[in-house]
Amino acid sequence: MDERDYLPDVRDGLTRIERIILTSLNELEKQRDGRMVPTAMLYGRVVEQIDISVDDLQSILQKFNRG
Repeated sequence: MDERDYLPDVRDGLTRIERIILTSLNELEKQRDGRMVPTAMLYGRVVEQIDISVDDLQSILQKFNRG
C-alpha cells in the first residue's frame, strides 16, 4: 500500500482504505437484504481491492464503532 492510502480526504476525512471498507460493507449489506455482514465476508471483499491484514481491518472497524 501507498502512504497516500492512509491520508484523510479533505471532503469527509476518510482515508482511501476506510472508503473501500465502507463501500464494500454497504454493497454486502444490500446483497444480504440489510442483515449483518460477517467480518470474514467483508474481509474477503476488501482484499479483492487492497492488500490489508485482518488486524488492520479489525482496527479500522473498531474505529468506526467508537466513532
